[in-house]
Amino acid sequence: MNKRDAILSVVDSSKPFSYIPAAFFLHFPDEFHAGRAAVEKHLEYFRYTGMDLLKIQYEGKYPTLPEIQSPADWLKMPYYGREFYEGQLEAIEGLVKTIKHEAVVVVTLYSPFMCAVHSTSDAIVSKALNNEPELIKKALETITESLLLFVRECIKLGVDGFYTSTQGGEIGRFNDPTVFDKYIKPYDLVLMEEANRECLFNILHVCDYHLDYDDFGKFVDYPGTVVNAPLNVGNKELTPKEAAQFFKRPYMGGLERKGIITNGTPDQIRQNVEKVIEEAPERFILAADCTVPSDVSWDNLKYVIDLAHNYRRSS
Repeated sequence: MNKRDAILSVVDSSKPFSYIPAAFFLHFPDEFHAGRAAVEKHLEYFRYTGMDLLKIQYEGKYPTLPEIQSPADWLKMPYYGREFYEGQLEAIEGLVKTIKHEAVVVVTLYSPFMCAVHSTSDAIVSKALNNEPELIKKALETITESLLLFVRECIKLGVDGFYTSTQGGEIGRFNDPTVFDKYIKPYDLVLMEEANRECLFNILHVCDYHLDYDDFGKFVDYPGTVVNAPLNVGNKELTPKEAAQFFKRPYMGGLERKGIITNGTPDQIRQNVEKVIEEAPERFILAADCTVPSDVSWDNLKYVIDLAHNYRRSS
């Protein structure tokens, strides 16, 4: 079984499942963010760690727009065409051609809400959605149209799917809880449904980079072949098996991105990995709850992946 088959067997019970696949994702230095340099660095990392899934990091963040400060300023949000994504698309094309026969290839996709935050700040976007949400609506539509172009270009290049990252549903972010349903979720779904129609393997990532969650209910009907989400929900700690049952799909994760895998001893790491696997469903992907720190030891990640590949569950 090659790495591609190992990942696809997680979501297809008719396929044999011979070992636990694993994958971890990190950002590379600026000089490896686009074009051939990005291709080579992704491949170096993939080969060194022995991971089973190749996720292409999205490094084309929307540029900061200091002219947007008040809700009314969101009318200035520009539309970014294909040329804006050129460096990313060049990297995607190279990686698909090089590695798709061996591994599933997915592209990181930030949500329109997250791209609005990158254009300004978390505080500015949250303030606009709390006070004058209709004024930011047009900007979110513009961002969605631009990202939809990017999604379609990636599909033309042959990607297997997307790692679709969403935020906005965290504890206490909005005064009115319906803001998420009216101004964030619809734009998420435009992109995710396009990916779901055209691709065979998409990952729903519920991101807790800024704030924590007390409920994942608003994401249950989001598309996605598998789900990658933190296990801390309110005052409860889920097991990977409980997360898979809640989202009604295979789970990817189990390890904290800044936890023992980054600074633990080999024995501590081994115990952590074994605990997660024992609490996981039969078919799942061992991973972190989000992107791991850029300075994490690749040897640590290789060790974790080897542990997963060689683990045999107790009967």
